[in-house]
Parts: sequence; C-alpha cells; structure tokens
Amino acid sequence: MGAFRAFPYLLPLISGALVLVPLIATGSDSQLPKTRTDLNPKDLKRVTSVTRPTTDFSKAEQFETMSGGAATTKAIVNGDAFSHFSPNITFEEEQNFKLGNALFTKLWVSSPSSTQASDGLGPLFNARACQSCHLKDGRGHPPEGAADATSMFLRLARPARTDEEREAIGDYRKLNFPDAVYGEQFQDLAVPGLASEGKMEISYEEVPVTLVDGEVVSLRKPTYSVSNLGYGPLEGDVTLSPRIAPPMIGMGLIQAIHEADILAKADPDDKDGDGISGKATLVRDHMTGELKLGRFGFKAQNASIRDQSSGAFTGDIGISTPDTPFSHGDCTKAQATCLAMPTGVQERLGPVEAPDPVLSLVTFYSENLAVPARRDIDDPTVLRGKEMFYSAGCTACHTPKLVTRRDAGNKAHAFQLIWPYSDFLLHDMGEELADGQQVGMANGQEWRTQPLWGIGLTKTVNNHTFFLHDGRARNLTEAILWHGGEAESARSAFAAMDKEDRTALLTFLESL
Repeated sequence: MGAFRAFPYLLPLISGALVLVPLIATGSDSQLPKTRTDLNPKDLKRVTSVTRPTTDFSKAEQFETMSGGAATTKAIVNGDAFSHFSPNITFEEEQNFKLGNALFTKLWVSSPSSTQASDGLGPLFNARACQSCHLKDGRGHPPEGAADATSMFLRLARPARTDEEREAIGDYRKLNFPDAVYGEQFQDLAVPGLASEGKMEISYEEVPVTLVDGEVVSLRKPTYSVSNLGYGPLEGDVTLSPRIAPPMIGMGLIQAIHEADILAKADPDDKDGDGISGKATLVRDHMTGELKLGRFGFKAQNASIRDQSSGAFTGDIGISTPDTPFSHGDCTKAQATCLAMPTGVQERLGPVEAPDPVLSLVTFYSENLAVPARRDIDDPTVLRGKEMFYSAGCTACHTPKLVTRRDAGNKAHAFQLIWPYSDFLLHDMGEELADGQQVGMANGQEWRTQPLWGIGLTKTVNNHTFFLHDGRARNLTEAILWHGGEAESARSAFAAMDKEDRTALLTFLESL
C-alpha cells in the first residue's frame, strides 16, 4: 500500500484512464567538495585501502563478483540481465520500481486521443517510449540494413557566435545553441499531419589497421548527413553528433559516487605528465539552477538521473514534465505547423503532459536497475586479461572501483563497493572520435569515460555488439582501436600485444 500512498494517481495513469562543505575550485570560478564529507577517519582509511588498485593478478579480488555491491543481481544470465531491480531495495520500493517500469515501457500516442493519460507524443519525436531506445534497458545501435534508427539520433548544436552567448556557456547557463529551425535534436518521426524533420544518413569507409602480429582489423569510419529535410536547410555551422542509447544499469550507484572521488582523478592540465588529463564538468540543475558535477550522458551534460530522464522525455518523445514543461517538445519558432498541433496537456491534472508522479517513478526505476554479477572471475585467461588491461594503462581512465557515499539519498546505494570501470571525467579521445560539438565544458573531442560494467552481456541482452557513442565499433577490438588522444598509449599497447594477450584482455572485458 505504500506505493499508492506515495503515488495515489498512478494506477489510472498507467491503465490509460483519466487521471487526476569544504570547497575547491575545479578550474573555473565554481567550486565542489575537495574531500569526502560523508566519512569519519576510520571509514576513510577503509575506503582508501579497498579501492587501491590491485597488483596481484594471480587471483580475483575480494568482492569482485559483486559489481554493484549489495545492489548486484545474481539472477540467471539471459536477455533480461539488465532489467532486474537492485535486490537491496525495500518491498515498497520494489512496487515503485515496477510502476516505474510500466511507465518506462509505456507507448505514448498523438493528441487528441481517447487514452488521454497517454497522449501528447511529439509532435516531432524519435521514439514512442523510453524502452524503444533502451531496449531491455540495454544498448542502442545504429540502423543496420533495413532496420530503423529508433535507438540512435543526432544532436544538433552550433557554437557561440557572440560575446553574450560565450558568456552564457562560461556561466553554465547554456550547453550550446540549437539550430534555429531544427532545434536541439534531429527528429525523424512526427505525428499524423506533420512532416518529420528528415532522415539521418550514415555512410561507412572501411579503414584497415595492422596489428603487431600481422592481423588486420578493419574499422568502419562513419560520415553523417541528413536528407529529406522537411523545413529547409540547417544552419551552416551546425554540427551533427550521433548518439546511441546507453545501457541503464547502475545509474543510482553512479549518482551516489562522492564528488571528491571523481575530482581526485581530474588533472585538466596534466600536471603529472602522464598524458592523461581528465576534466570534471559543471552543469546546472534543471530545476534549481544549482551548479553540480556532471556525470551522466556521453559528455557528462547532466548531474542527476532526474535531469537525464526529463531531458529524454522532452527531446526524445516530446512529452512535457514538471522539470521540462515544453509540451511541443523540440518544436522551434520556425516550425509554426508543429507549434499549432494539439498537445496532451489536461488542465485538471496540471500544465504538463506527464504530471507527477510519472517523472519521479521513471527516475526511481532508472536509479535502481541492478548491475549483473561478474562471471568467471577466477578463470586464468580472465585474470591474465585483467593484468593486460592494467598494464596497457586502461585503468588511467577506466577506474575499476569506488565506494559510494554514506549519505546517499537511497540506503540501497549507500556505502557500496562498486566496480564501474570509469572515472566519469571528460577526456580528449582524439580527432577520429571527435564530433566537433561543444556541450558545456566538453569540447568537440572530449567524451565522458563510459562505465564498462555489463559490457560483456551486450550480445546476450541486445543481440548485437555495437560500441562507442555512435555504434561504429562492431566488436570490442574495434572499440579499443578507435581510442585516440589521451587513450592513444593504451590503444597502442593493445595493438602491440600478441594474439594470446589480446584475446585474454577481450575475455576479461567479456566477464564484466
């Protein structure tokens, strides 16, 4: 009954019926905590000890199986491996998780509709449900063959043109600036009676790479464009940045990492001379405007799961929420026909199409998707591959383990030893992976280090092995060989390994 006390209007909504600190500068004029403010000296000593990188690759580390700490699922590995709730949430929270799941998979329809709790789609959109992109809560993919592009889209942005615009970015009030006609996101779908914005086009060039032992790996280099433009040309300086939907697991644990632990790895000026910079990024909370540490999204453009979720509702589906109350989604002033389309706002429920508790429940669901347990951690090949991963320098960015904060908002996420294999910082990944698009503090060559937990289950969950922000890599070998910039030395180390050691490293990744 707790779920219904907290969210009294939920059941009719799902059914489709009518519903009622010490501070430190981070390289800017803004500040974030320098030290763990949640730990006493004894706890801090324990955390420092348990997160110290291993030097013993003869056996697995203690607790290494439990990638998400007590929030790890040990369920049978199958196609639903990313869709389990964290086993340490309460019974009441389990109900809320399931209600959030129902909303995550909910298909929205265009307005007007007899199912007034489900209308409001678009008018321009990329998907009809969260689950459409994050199929089985996993990884999206580029369109292959006749497949559609539902789990992939293009971000649109132009650079600042005036001092006023540059000041807005410098003050974190803007991440970048949209196309005057097509907005922030290129949307290839539209409700009946409205033209879509067009079609994303991808062409590939095969680029051979020869490894030290003579093996040749072919990398496919993508070029992106748009066709069948429904509203005239794009502005000349607008960049197209492709995105595939990332997996959803472990997000609540990422949110519970203390800022000081992420900042501790940052070295934006490479003062230690190791060639790895790592830059923390600051963003403003969508509702409060408060400056926070960015940690979600391919360019760390969101500080919280709620911000990430509300942005997806508006940008991907065209559904307004209390945090992003734009009921025409990404329609711009230049798209008068789009702005004239009906919305799904029901005045008796409030000024948005997805009133509370929709966003809260979807956020809760997203916060509590469990990380699967590791597999084969004692296998000799896996252990050898782990040693190769460390010796190649991969852990300079893919930080193996962290301990979440004691004062996390949800006890299920608090004080957990987790193994995300990410530092959650921005890194220059080189020209070959560059999209040329600035997003807040991230420039056109910088990307957030992606967590690796669950990566070995991509094929099991999503029946493909497309990796990187745009899915250009068809397997893990290609993904590694695309690394450049700050990751060039690690990439070169992998390319210089003999076949047996490369295979071992890949086997290690498959065990994550």
